[in-house]
Amino acid sequence: QVQLVESGGGLVQSGGSLRLSCAASGFTFRHYVMNWYRQTPRKERELIALITSAGRSTSYADSVKGRFTISRDNAKNTVYLQMNSLKPEDTAVYYCNAAHELHSDEYWGQGTQVTVSS
Repeated sequence: QVQLVESGGGLVQSGGSLRLSCAASGFTFRHYVMNWYRQTPRKERELIALITSAGRSTSYADSVKGRFTISRDNAKNTVYLQMNSLKPEDTAVYYCNAAHELHSDEYWGQGTQVTVSS
């Protein structure tokens, strides 16, 4: 069955770094745009980074641009989010999302908590 399994979340001090991973299975990973979203109790789920199916293009929300880097390894069916210079306002549950490049199939991971202490 389809699975997206995030890992790498945790507690880090302000200014620190974390690397999130999302391992995919059960679908043809290389045909999917991969996205990272985040959500806090006070805000709607926010798209923060995406990478196209072949990895040629990326896009970032202004709130993370210059600090976060999304990448993917299609041989390993895995997408990554390198998060540097973390701030307390980055505290959220981070979700991995797969969206087919041509049709409406879409999958979500279960989320991983990132907490940045000041």
